[in-house]
Amino acid sequence: MGLLDDLIGNVLGSELGADQRQDPLGSIFGGLAGRNQAQSGNSLLLQLALSLLQKNGGLEGVLSRFRQNGLGQQADSWVSTGQNMNISTNELQQVFGSSTFRDLASQLGMPDEQVGSTMAQVLPELINRLTPQGNLPDNGDDEIAQGLAMLANGELLRRV
Repeated sequence: MGLLDDLIGNVLGSELGADQRQDPLGSIFGGLAGRNQAQSGNSLLLQLALSLLQKNGGLEGVLSRFRQNGLGQQADSWVSTGQNMNISTNELQQVFGSSTFRDLASQLGMPDEQVGSTMAQVLPELINRLTPQGNLPDNGDDEIAQGLAMLANGELLRRV
């Protein structure tokens, strides 16, 4: 499962110390919202980010949406092996629609703005980790589906 483990372990847990990175699937939850908060909320955020990709055509579909909305340079930077360009909450809403973020906020019990700013950090890194060689992998959409299945089955929570 290597790529998925690396993806989940590093998407949001990059600020953790080296000893927490030994269990990369566990480190994402600690890095996401702090070690003392409920793990279910952390897994829900990751699940929603993966679902956002899946519901919008997978990696190719999402990258295409960004390009169609004049944000191709940002999207291409997430796929490339160079530095990721930032994206704003407003730009994400331009691509996915403000109703998407209202729905996500409702599911997470967070303000719309907080969900938007969190997704503006999560989505570029998630795409970056799904494209480690600087191009779209043949199995990228399978990795998304596999991650969602693991989250739905609670397998990731057992690994934390």
